[in-house]
Amino acid sequence: MAGTAEAARGTRSAPGTRARDLISLSGITAVGYHGVFEHEKRNGQPFVVDVVLHTDIRAAAASDDLADTTNYGELAEAVKAEVTSGPYDLIETLTERIAAVVLERFSVEAVDVTVHKPKAPIEVPFGDVSITIHRERA
Repeated sequence: MAGTAEAARGTRSAPGTRARDLISLSGITAVGYHGVFEHEKRNGQPFVVDVVLHTDIRAAAASDDLADTTNYGELAEAVKAEVTSGPYDLIETLTERIAAVVLERFSVEAVDVTVHKPKAPIEVPFGDVSITIHRERA
């Protein structure tokens, strides 16, 4: 239908309101050199990141145009670049940096970021360690 994309663009969520739509990209895996121990910074270990974008997808759905949404490949590359940067002592810092990059580079209202450190140096058997944050565009 002609004009649908233009109409959808006019119905974006107002600034300061919570977006209704979510785009998720989970399991982004890269080797990072983060941790409080020297061997973690020296040897590295896998980090797994899940990202949930809070956005309004109506314009993209109406236009069927990649330019109207988030390019998942670019998002994955941005997350990977942050995981492989640093090093940081804490995954809390890494998680904050990823959220900041997503809000800087992508047109989203808010982001949830979970960073998993499945090989954390913990003496007790465990399944996973993760940090999850929610950050909104200022």
